[in-house]
Amino acid sequence: MRITRRGLLKLGLAAAAGGLLPPALRRSLWAKSKAAPPRSAPDLVAVRDGAPVQMFEAGIRALGGLGRFVKRGQSVLVKPNIGWDKTPSEGATTNPDLVGRIVTAAYEAGAKKVFCFDHPVNREADCYRRSGIADAVKRSGGEMRSGGDERAYRKVAIPGAGLLKEALVHELYLDCDVVINVPILKSHGGGRMTGCLKNLMGVVWDRRFWHREGLQRSIAELPLLRKPDLNVVDAFLVMMENGPYGATTDDLAMKKMQLLSADPVLADAAGARILGMAPESVPHLKLAAELGLGRMDLDHAAIKRVSLKA
Repeated sequence: MRITRRGLLKLGLAAAAGGLLPPALRRSLWAKSKAAPPRSAPDLVAVRDGAPVQMFEAGIRALGGLGRFVKRGQSVLVKPNIGWDKTPSEGATTNPDLVGRIVTAAYEAGAKKVFCFDHPVNREADCYRRSGIADAVKRSGGEMRSGGDERAYRKVAIPGAGLLKEALVHELYLDCDVVINVPILKSHGGGRMTGCLKNLMGVVWDRRFWHREGLQRSIAELPLLRKPDLNVVDAFLVMMENGPYGATTDDLAMKKMQLLSADPVLADAAGARILGMAPESVPHLKLAAELGLGRMDLDHAAIKRVSLKA
């Protein structure tokens, strides 16, 4: 028996009607049932040769507009990478102008409230300040929340996981109607690369289990709980070597690129190529694709390429 995407959505709506799903996921399913993507919407938009904000505006327009993902009255989580006490010029954290513009765009699409947080490795206050993201979010009307307070995390089961069967997950990731994942693309020693999937480590409290028991599988399995609704990969200034925080400016390459997709695996496959890696060489991408969380086959995906070069 072949189950179509429409059939899966109907099953999800039936579960939602029966009260079997958390409220935020229930609301998300209803919204998606009323706003199917345009038939011509690409699987992935790849933008180049512009500033981060310019590329986002061109990319989200090519993807069908942010209204595809954010509906009036919804709560939105914008999840960047703010893991390190670094400035934007050091390529370790998401571009703050991009994050601020996404917050503004979510309000323009009708969002009731937009939140932002990360669970940094370095001291949170320093990371939020030096990255420029806290100021950008506040200027755009969003609300910064702490990722360093364990009381904001709830223990949840990860359905279908073989290794990461449960985790302490931040309440905003669980409760917001929409999640917009905004990683910066960079190399990573243990994970091979930081992209959409790896960026979600910032919504869990205890990462020691991941490193101790199996980092690649844990990265792949967390989205079984919930996939982001939209992924916007910041590949403007890319850390090609010595990630996740870099050694010298020689590790950086000015790529002036951005990737937008509802499929985090597909976006990461494209990101891997920007980093000079075969997607198949990144174990968590293969595992996530095998779990049905997305596709790696860039050659057969509908990709819209946009150049802003004058």
